[in-house]
Amino acid sequence: MLKGIAASQGIAIAKVYKLEQPVVDVKQVASEPAQELAKLDAAFKKTVADIEKIKEVASKSLKEEELAIFDAHLMMANDPEFRGMIEEDINTNKDNAEYAAKMVGDNMVSMFEAMDDEYMKGRAADIRDVCFRLLCNLAGKEIPNLATLSEPVVIVAKDLTPSDTGSLNKKYAKGFATEVGGRTSHSAIMARSLEIPAIVGTTGILAAAKSGDEIILDAISGEVILDPTPEQIQEYTKKAEEYQKEKDALKAMKELPSVSTDGHKVLLVGNIGSVADVEGVLDNGGEGVGLFRTEFLYMKSENDFPDEDTQFAAYKQVLEGMNGKPVVIRTLDIGGDKKLKYYKFEDEMNPFLGVRAIRFCLMRKDVFRVQLRALLRASAFGHLCIMFPMIATVNEFTEAKGLYEEERAKLIAEGTKVGNDVEVGCMIEIPAAAVLADQLSKYADFFSIGTNDLIQYSMAADRMSQPVSYLYQPLNPSILRLVKMTIDGAHKNGKWCGMCGEMAGDELAAPVLLGLGLDEFSMSATSILRARKMINGLNYEEMKAMAAKAVELDRMEDVVALVKKSIQ
Repeated sequence: MLKGIAASQGIAIAKVYKLEQPVVDVKQVASEPAQELAKLDAAFKKTVADIEKIKEVASKSLKEEELAIFDAHLMMANDPEFRGMIEEDINTNKDNAEYAAKMVGDNMVSMFEAMDDEYMKGRAADIRDVCFRLLCNLAGKEIPNLATLSEPVVIVAKDLTPSDTGSLNKKYAKGFATEVGGRTSHSAIMARSLEIPAIVGTTGILAAAKSGDEIILDAISGEVILDPTPEQIQEYTKKAEEYQKEKDALKAMKELPSVSTDGHKVLLVGNIGSVADVEGVLDNGGEGVGLFRTEFLYMKSENDFPDEDTQFAAYKQVLEGMNGKPVVIRTLDIGGDKKLKYYKFEDEMNPFLGVRAIRFCLMRKDVFRVQLRALLRASAFGHLCIMFPMIATVNEFTEAKGLYEEERAKLIAEGTKVGNDVEVGCMIEIPAAAVLADQLSKYADFFSIGTNDLIQYSMAADRMSQPVSYLYQPLNPSILRLVKMTIDGAHKNGKWCGMCGEMAGDELAAPVLLGLGLDEFSMSATSILRARKMINGLNYEEMKAMAAKAVELDRMEDVVALVKKSIQ
């Protein structure tokens, strides 16, 4: 038995199909630029044609928002800057096209992999996918096509590219297990959308699995069983049937409210990164959007900060799409590991503790005012909540809200309609803000706790650093105390408190957060129905008593044991 990370839940029993990608042996060879440029041009044309064909195949099984992945791939394959860097190397260094493409691609992959943000880190796979396809086309190597599968199989691979996953036919691809990858990679996201069981990070799977052998994929526990016995096949066939019944029951909860057994109601909402993600939130019974990451609008822009009309169109579409449900839109959270093509940040010793998020916006008020105007114009089309990220002091919040009020007054004076029920709140992700929550809530309409940063700032430990990753402890009593302080601080002045970090979708954390009085849980869309099932089966008063004990404990392990005992 091998162990990995369950990235898309389910159980699959089928034969192994080992996906082995071609090996492109790239060497640096002095070459004639004109010949290499012609070869590069042909390879780029074929790469674009390949991606367009894959997108056409994928359109039969994927939703519009998943197909946007291939639009991003096409954008990169057609990106004159990416191509220009390769051409420059060929012209300047007389390198062969394969070597130049590999060097440029590897540098871009390394840059994204070094980013702290999980979403951006996951985009390295997109770059790697496009670059590998370009290299194969330069070398004349054929990439296996999973669309040609003709019998039920479980795919075993080192990794699956978004192109691979987009080519899958659910009729034959019963699941996949990979050596590498994480829950936020595109292949994992698309597997969840296709409802194909997937386990990633399964060390040793390629060496151990043999094509044609039977395999069981338990993508609930993250276990892979190779060459199973007839008894194991019978056992897991029964488990698969039970899991399908549970899934059907979850779908029946789509229209239900999120309410405890003793009548305490909360909101379960979704995190989104683009307009296309709205459909996923609604399909999974989301009661709103708890975090719209607007930085992707800025990062996708090619030459300058997106203008007011471009932003207005995106915000309006999300608000209209949510049909009056609350939508929390976070203002520009750029800096640290999130860079822009068209803006050069000053070098800093530690950019994660430097000019980013609201600090950048207050330094570049011209950029901030454009976003505020776009948001205010869009507010006429739905229930908008504007959230300022990385607030550390009351002064930062009141200065940002002052700019909001100025732009609101200007728009009204111009005769532009704006919403009357706009809420302005702040993200609590700095310990100083959590400690001062009772004062901040005098000025803010709501809070949303960003646990990813709150935990790493509290523990003084970069969660992407392997040696100190053990300090990323959402259920450590110290973190729970900061969460409690934030929730209590909001409620003291009659304000609501949500959470939009990974912790909100954690099944072990949910009972504690419910007991601490969290009003809104924001998570990935696919986690909403499972979270609703859990919360709707809990007693609020009992969870309050349990949470009160949890914050008094010494260690995270003690909290985990208490939660498990309380929900048995």
